[in-house]
Amino acid sequence: MRRNRPSSAAGFLACICLLTLFLPGCAPKARVAIPKYTRPVSYMRIPPAPAKPSQSFKQPAQSFKQPEQAAQPGQAVQPVQAEKMGYTIQVGAFTRVDNAARLTKKLEKQGLEAFYFAHSSGLYKVRFGNYSSLRTAFAEAKHLRDEGVIDVYYVVKPGEYAVARGRTPGKGSIREEIVDTAETFIGIPYQWGGCSPDSALDCSGLVLAVYQLNGLNVPRTSEDQYRSGRQVMADELEKGDLVFFSTSSNGRVSHVGIYIGDDKFIHAPGRGKTICSEKLSTSYYRDRFYGACSYLR
Repeated sequence: MRRNRPSSAAGFLACICLLTLFLPGCAPKARVAIPKYTRPVSYMRIPPAPAKPSQSFKQPAQSFKQPEQAAQPGQAVQPVQAEKMGYTIQVGAFTRVDNAARLTKKLEKQGLEAFYFAHSSGLYKVRFGNYSSLRTAFAEAKHLRDEGVIDVYYVVKPGEYAVARGRTPGKGSIREEIVDTAETFIGIPYQWGGCSPDSALDCSGLVLAVYQLNGLNVPRTSEDQYRSGRQVMADELEKGDLVFFSTSSNGRVSHVGIYIGDDKFIHAPGRGKTICSEKLSTSYYRDRFYGACSYLR
């Protein structure tokens, strides 16, 4: 009987242990601990909060265009004038404009910015490059001649441009020169580059050519031409200023022309057409008018 007492004591202790595990008041800590991990309702309410930041994030995108619109109303802005041209290479003497266009594209494949124009002699000629020194211009011309890209060439010096021949920007003379130059392009099927991949004629290239022929350099694309110039209001337009239009569905600048006074501008209108003059008040251009800028003081 004495040998059974230890086992009875052990059984008694085991019963007590079991009771402590299953009695309701013996494991309060375990029941409290569980809700701490399953109950954080406040964390579930946090995700909806980013809705406000996402709405306010779009506002800067809408107000991004405001600086452009604010600069348009002809406020006092620092004067902007196109950069003066350096040395340029002139080549060709073609009776057919197609040959001048072909040489222009050939030069563009060489990584050069080129354009063709109607010379006072009645022939079509090509110009390209804007070099800081006479030596650099001659070296480039010689290299292209040795490569068979060009033949006879002539280097146009900075002093030969209208802007350098005793003209005073601001008194209208250079503006008249730009208008006269632009008018020489009327009727030409301008096929250099394009405002868009679908355009056979080029609007911004026309602006570049007219300005460079007068000794002034402007950006190549219509968007850059608009951004870099001094923006003016439509009722402040002067001869030689640039007028811009949004003709595409994205609402951005996609077309440019040269204002020649009396509500008219000269531009390259599009595929299958020649360079011509139009009226700003025409419903098509009035409805698509984007803004205007000047590179002339």
